[in-house]
This record gives sequence, C-alpha cells and structure tokens, in this order.
Amino acid sequence: MFFLYNIATLLISQIVKLTAFFNPKMKLFVNGRKDVFLILKNKIQAQDRVIWFHAASLGEYEQGLPVMEKIKKEFPEHKIVLTFFSPSGYEVRKNNPIADATVYLPLDTQPNAVSFLDLAHPEMAFFIKYEFWPNYLNELKKRQIHTYLISGIFRKEQAFFKWYGGFYKKALQTFEHFFVQNDSSKQLIRSIGFTNVTVSGDTRFDRVTAILERDNSLDFIEDFILDENRTTIVIGSSWPKDEELVANYINQSPDSIKFIIAPHNIKKEQIATLRSLITKKTVLFSEKEGKQLSDHTVFIIDTIGILTKIYSYADIAYVGGGFGNPGVHNILEPATFGVPIVIGPNYSHFAEATALVQSEGCISVKNQSELTHSFNLLVQNIDERKEKGHICETFVQMNKGATQTILNYILTTKQCTANS
Repeated sequence: MFFLYNIATLLISQIVKLTAFFNPKMKLFVNGRKDVFLILKNKIQAQDRVIWFHAASLGEYEQGLPVMEKIKKEFPEHKIVLTFFSPSGYEVRKNNPIADATVYLPLDTQPNAVSFLDLAHPEMAFFIKYEFWPNYLNELKKRQIHTYLISGIFRKEQAFFKWYGGFYKKALQTFEHFFVQNDSSKQLIRSIGFTNVTVSGDTRFDRVTAILERDNSLDFIEDFILDENRTTIVIGSSWPKDEELVANYINQSPDSIKFIIAPHNIKKEQIATLRSLITKKTVLFSEKEGKQLSDHTVFIIDTIGILTKIYSYADIAYVGGGFGNPGVHNILEPATFGVPIVIGPNYSHFAEATALVQSEGCISVKNQSELTHSFNLLVQNIDERKEKGHICETFVQMNKGATQTILNYILTTKQCTANS
C-alpha cells in the first residue's frame, strides 16, 4: 500500500506542475516549494533546538497560534519551524512574528520527508486539526520525535474507520497523544485502538478570547459609523451568493442602518460586481482617503487582515460561506465580541456553528425571506439582539482553556524542557 501511495503522490506532483501553468494558485503552490530546503539550511543550524508546527492553511494557523505562543514562551531557546500546505495560508502568514522559519511543506514523498526532517531536526512536532501525511509520520516515528495532534477532529467517513483504512490507521501510530475537540472524536479514535487521547477542546476559543485583550479600534470605521445610535451590520467573509441576498436587504433597508462588507474574495472584478448590486451610497476601503465616510451607507473592505477588529463594531454579524461547500467561515470572532450572528444553511461540519444555532445565539437562514426576517428581528428587537449576543459571548468564554490543557501535558511529561 505504501508503494502505491508513493507512486500516486509522484503522479500527482507532476499533474500539479502542469496545472501551475494555467492556475495562479497552483503556481504559488509549486514555486513556493522550490526554495524550502534552502530556507531551512539558512535559518536552522545543526546546533539549534527546534519545534515544528504544521498547519494546512490559514484557519489551522489561527487555531494553532495560541499553542505556538505558549510553547515559544515556555521554550524560548528553541526555534520554531512553521509549515503550510496551502498557498492561502502561507501567502498570508509567511511573515508571521511567531516562527523562526516559515515554509511550505514539501509534498509527502519519502525523500522529501527525510530531507525536511534532516534539516529541521525537531524535538517535537505538532499537527493542527488534521492532515496526516504518511511519509512524514513514518519518518517522525523512525526518529522517535514526539508528535502530537492538537484541536483534532475525526469523522466516521474518514479512511481510518473504513475496512480499507489499515494503511492510514498505521500512520496514526506516530502520534504520542491526540488532543481532540469533542467526545465523538475521542470515541472514534478509541474505536480503532488508540487510548492516548484527551478531549481538550478547540484552541480557537483561546485565540479569539485573546483578541479582547488587544486594541481593536479603527479610526476609519468610527468615522464611517459616526453615530453610535445607528445599527451596524458587518458582513464578513462573504461569497457571491451571500452578497446577492445581503445586497437585496441593503437596498430596501432604512438609512439608519450602516453596513460594512468584508468579502472573502477581494479581486477587483468581484468587488466591482458586489458594488454594482448595491443602490445605497457605497465607499471602498481602497478609496477612503479624502472621503467623508459618514456620508456613506455601505463600506466595502477590499483589503485583508482587519475583519476581526471590524467585528468589534458590529451590532449584528453575518458570516459568509454558508451557502457553499464546505460551509460557513469563522463565527467565533464575532461571537467573542458578544455579537448575534446570521449564517447560511451549510454549517453542519462546524461544531461551534452547530452549537450556537442550537443554543439560539446564531440564526441559520436558507433564503432571502429568512435573511430579511432575521435581520429585521435583530434590528428592531434590541432585547433579542442582546440576548443572542450574550449567548455567543458566554459560549466562547465557557469553551476556552484547550491551550493550557495541551501545555500542561507537555510540561508534565517533560519531553522537551528549557534547561535540558
């Protein structure tokens, strides 16, 4: 099976190289991996003590960041190597302040795994949420490197739990401990013989609660809203289907409501399409200089990196992605500010969204009439708005602590100490 897997990986690598000629994202995927080993040679020396974190993409990076920060604080003499699989993670966070070396993870071939671990030579390895690469895991096991899964999620449809999943199940033997988000994941992993598992929860709760400790103010948002008595609706990470429904609501809404839209896709043509749907006076982030922002009803944020701070100004939040696949984007950021949330119908793969819909802090809508009704309810009924916001805030606060659980285990087992 390992032989077939390696053959398939080599074939896929060639297909990806061909695809890169026609697809900009694939071009980043391929070109970004060309200098990985050179970067590691330059930034990691033989005498360095190293801890490795791997994140599939941006969401997993944000999920793992609280653990990275704690580990860096506890083991300041170690260097941190951070790898990404996806361009959407690497390109946004390649200049992050936490890691000493940030690179793409080379494709999962045996030679790549050997070369990567020779250069990085980590004492510990952390995989965030998922991504189980057999060659890397096999090589980590050979070298007896302490390896952990943090904020793990397992689902019964995964190969580990199928009759043909022996090859993938064997790869899991590398992990010294599984820190999973929920009891269902614990029961699944135990069903195939692994008892080294702890339900620690989701480290994203620690990430978002830490947001409250920083300065989230944005002068230009305050200039746009101007009157605190106005209702502000923030639409975050929106896709075209979300934007179509939201635009219809905006166009018939009273002028007393302010709207801030931060689309998932900020390409010029997509922003132009969004703007064309809206009849109210609209201003873009990229053209805000010299404008009287308070004169506008809609503010489109055609940049990245500030949505979290913008949520702090929301009275109501709509989080996009719920009309697509795999589903809704991160709802914890508005939730931590105590903001009631509206989402689309596709959220079942996200435990936090499911929990907040069930507890009625979050409203799921399937069509235009339901979105209009939900927005009107939250705009007109301040008590309802405050109650749902309180549910969201309490939910986040009650679920924090996963990072400390993980750190306590690492420190207690003393497998990597600052003074050894």
